[in-house]
Amino acid sequence: AMSQMLSAARAMYSMPPDHAAAAVRIVLEDDGLRADWQAELEEMRLRMLRLRVAFAEALRRQSNSDRFDFVASHRGMFSRLGLSEAQVERLRTEHAVYMVGDSRINVAGLPEDGMDALAKAIVSVLD
Repeated sequence: AMSQMLSAARAMYSMPPDHAAAAVRIVLEDDGLRADWQAELEEMRLRMLRLRVAFAEALRRQSNSDRFDFVASHRGMFSRLGLSEAQVERLRTEHAVYMVGDSRINVAGLPEDGMDALAKAIVSVLD
């Protein structure tokens, strides 16, 4: 039974269904759905920009430095803050702030109403 289950699982992961591609086709071929998707995409793009600017401003206020101003000019969902692995570990253990060991942070997951607290935690681990 186990070998049959493994074979079925392998087939599903190696040859995924085309449901996602079909959904994309439906959205892109329908003018109304495409317009809705483009509006949502633009809304998310602008949200990311707002989060980046707010985060950079909070870091500037808390650090009294322009060290993290680059965050506002980056694009995309992630930014590397340039922290050491030891600083990242301190953020995890002392402040429950989680990011990848190379200090890559998920900008999309930043708390809009908690930027100052996050910035204060980050500044507290700087050498």
